[in-house]
Order: sequence, then structure tokens, then C-alpha cells
Amino acid sequence: MDLKKIVLFWFVGLLSCKAQEPSEQHDYFKSYDDKVITSVYYFDTSNSFQFASTIDGVTNYLNLIPNRREQIGLSLSYKLIDISYGISPRFFDVNKDNSNSSLVNFGTRFIVKQWMQTLLYSNQKGFYAEDSEFKSSFPKMRSVKIGGTTSYIFNPKFSFKTIANQNQWQTKSSGSFIPTLSIYNTSLNLNDGNGDNKSNIWLATLAPSYYYNWVISNRVLVSSGIALGAGFNIIDGDFSSVLESTLNFKLGYNSDSFFSFVTLNYSVFVQDNDSLFNFNEDISTLRVTAGYRFDPPKKVKQLYDKGTKAIGL
Repeated sequence: MDLKKIVLFWFVGLLSCKAQEPSEQHDYFKSYDDKVITSVYYFDTSNSFQFASTIDGVTNYLNLIPNRREQIGLSLSYKLIDISYGISPRFFDVNKDNSNSSLVNFGTRFIVKQWMQTLLYSNQKGFYAEDSEFKSSFPKMRSVKIGGTTSYIFNPKFSFKTIANQNQWQTKSSGSFIPTLSIYNTSLNLNDGNGDNKSNIWLATLAPSYYYNWVISNRVLVSSGIALGAGFNIIDGDFSSVLESTLNFKLGYNSDSFFSFVTLNYSVFVQDNDSLFNFNEDISTLRVTAGYRFDPPKKVKQLYDKGTKAIGL
């Protein structure tokens, strides 16, 4: 399935909600939906893979780790729209020795009432493989991940936007149970001229989670969340079960115009140990962000209103 089909699939699912975000201020959070929100961020991310094989009772591990992971980027949010784009410049020390490597991420998030939809596209080039005895470079190897998540926020007093895109700010401490369905497709290609060195991986999990926003003061907030779930993956046609665990932490500062925060997130997907050949995946991120809110230009507001009216939101 290509990128256009996956985006269309998720977007149709979003439109089926047929709901509109209320504009009134809530007692438990303050809304900034009428503002354009821009930010710059530093992003330290890694999407690494682990292959495990068990022979005669002995398990061997081969880790595939991307060469390049530090990014800077821009984010733009206005009402239902939330878009970010990041690149990995060479002036970061960790990137200097990886001149042939690249990492490009594109993500967007929609929150409509208590439904949340995310989309992700990640393209990594340049890996190295290591086990207990050797380390080898694969500069042309490429990983392309496409997919997203669908979540439902049970507690309307809990503001996930405080965590996700700064369209809101939690004013009274609150938490919520949030089940999340995740579907991702990942293609791995060694690009060594041998057509057999490719893998296509489908991953689907359902993970119950709980998030809590702890309001320390009018300006400072701490948020944390945990998710534990299960599902399946399909690797080149081979089916197996998989377990998911995710941890999230955020420390944020906010005023009506300026905001900043630091977030940590770690997700791991572990395949069933009963399989002779296992494929495990982990995604870790550190994000430092500073941003500014302002009133939208009249033409932008008019264009947005016409577009949402045309599609029935």
C-alpha cells in the first residue's frame, strides 16, 4: 500500500466522525484554537530494529541502528490542522560522520472532540548492524515507515492537546484512559544490488493507555503516560503476535503567547518469543520545543472556514 492510499484511508476515517471541536472555554483547560501556533524544535529520534534467532537453545541478536538521528524542525498548528517537518543537518556532531545518511520525518495530527488521529511518514537512510562480535556499516540501507494511530479520549476534562500541539493548556489536573489502535507499514531495503535483501513489515496493535496532566502552577505542567498493548506483525507474509509498551513524559511552560516544553517518549514492539526468528522494534524520541501563538491572517481564516465547510466539518 503506497503513501497516498494510507493517507486516504486514515483521512476518510477521520471525516466519518462528523464532529466539530467545541469553541467554548472548558473549566479544566484553556483553548487556543483561534490562534495560529508556530514552533521550532530539536528532535533526537531513533527507529531501530532487532532480529533475534534461537538455535539449539542459544539466542543471537542482530541490531540495525540508523546512523543519523538528531533533527531540527518547524511545526504549524491551526484548529484541526497540525503539521510538522524535520531534517537532520550535518552541523550536529552526531551527524557529521554520516554524510551519506539522511532522516526525514513528516507527521500530522487531528483531534476532533474526543477522537484523535495521527499520521506518520519516516524515511531513514544509512544504518549499521552489530551483534556481540562485530559491527558493520550499511550506508545505502533504507527504512521507510508509513502509518498512524487512532485514539479515543474517554475523559473530556483531559486535554491531550496540551501534550500534542499546544492548542490547549490544562488548567486543572486531570487524566484519562485512552485506547489506541496503531497500524504501520515498514519497508527495509539493503540497496546492495540484490533484490532478495528486502523486507516488508506490517504492524498492528491495540494498546490501552492512561495519561495524566499534573498542573503545578498557572505556567508549569508535568504530564506522563503509559500504554501496554498487543497485536500482530506480518513480515514478508509470516504472521506472529507482538507486545507493545510505551512511556511518555513532558515538562511544559505556558503563557498565552509564548510556550516551551521538553518531551520524552519511548515505544517498544516485541515479537512472540515462541518464534524461532523474532523481529523487535523500538522508537525513542527527545523533543525540545519553543513556540509562539498569534491571530491568523484574515485570508487564512477565510480559506480554512471554506475548506472545513466544504468537507462537512
